[in-house]
Amino acid sequence: MVAGMVRAATIEVGPRHRITSIKSALELAADGDTIRVVGGTYREGNLAIHKRVAILGVDHPVIDGQKQYEPLSIFAPNVTIQGFTIEASGQSAVTDIAAVKIYDTHHVTIADNVFDDNFFGVYIQGSSQCTIRNNRLTAYGKTEQLTGNGIHAWKSDSLHIGGNTVTGHRDGIYLEFVTHTEVRDNHSLNNRRYGLHFMFSHDNGYYYNTFTNNGAGVAVMYTKHVRMEHNVFSENWGDAAYGLLLKDITDSHVAHNVFSRNTTGILMEGSNRIQMQRNQFQGNGWALKIQASCMDNRLTQNNFVQNTFDVATNGSLVLNTFEHNYWDKYEGYDLDKDKEGDVPYRPVSLYSMVVEKYPMAMLLFRSFMVVLLDRTERVLPSLTPENLKDDRPLMNPVDL
Repeated sequence: MVAGMVRAATIEVGPRHRITSIKSALELAADGDTIRVVGGTYREGNLAIHKRVAILGVDHPVIDGQKQYEPLSIFAPNVTIQGFTIEASGQSAVTDIAAVKIYDTHHVTIADNVFDDNFFGVYIQGSSQCTIRNNRLTAYGKTEQLTGNGIHAWKSDSLHIGGNTVTGHRDGIYLEFVTHTEVRDNHSLNNRRYGLHFMFSHDNGYYYNTFTNNGAGVAVMYTKHVRMEHNVFSENWGDAAYGLLLKDITDSHVAHNVFSRNTTGILMEGSNRIQMQRNQFQGNGWALKIQASCMDNRLTQNNFVQNTFDVATNGSLVLNTFEHNYWDKYEGYDLDKDKEGDVPYRPVSLYSMVVEKYPMAMLLFRSFMVVLLDRTERVLPSLTPENLKDDRPLMNPVDL
């Protein structure tokens, strides 16, 4: 041991140990120490952590907020919380109380915990280089107002959020003013509003996540340089529901995702210069709604299969490119056998435009009049956007 160095200590906490409370252990601990807490229930109000310590649970001890307190408040860097059940935080309409709240620090790890019946689950405020990994977060609020977000980050940088399961919260994962962050391998399901919601959060990546049966799906707003790849968006049903909302997004990539059984697979508003390729749109009401406010987007090598409507828009001026996509409704031919259709495909049907304006027209779905209407429009286009077409549709689905 080098002279002047102090060896890190391990402090044991439990009903049969000399130290029986986590708060007492925190008072005794020095920077670099480890606190091992054995199974049991600990009701100690608010535990404020101002030292660089690792607090490790053995046999999943319970930290109970008693519906009054913020169980863990972290103010120091290099803190680890691992292996606990953290439950029953306080709730407030004024203060964002969380099971674990990280205040203006860095290099905090929250891993392998169970969060049950809390207002917010993990709240990261003004922090960087934090890891939220392999936690299970469950809330039971009946409305959006009665529960907070599962994992909430504000004005933070370089976070890693991976392997978590979030259910029953307002938003499963919420990011605002968050940069250089990776969200990977999470499952966000049955949340009251969005599975994932982020705003003003640039230069982030979202990979291999699953968003299932959330109130409205996933919302991405006012953001640039986003990569969303290998995610699954499914079972988001409702009048205003979608798999993915892209609102005022620029210079981003949406690739290798699956949009399955949503009211709308993707809704795009005011979004520009997005590369959308090798996505699977299957079994949705509308696969893609792209508003006239969107431009310079490129959609290529996507599969559109068994959707009620493939594409809908609200304008006649088309400033986006559709090329080399597979459309299961395409009835063209490939005489030169190059695996591309010889005639263009126009994915916007006249009937879909009528339904957009008059929703009650869905009562005529699959009627002979609708088929006649759409076939006439394909032969003599008059109301559908003339330039919204795929000049080189693929004859076979794309391998994602």
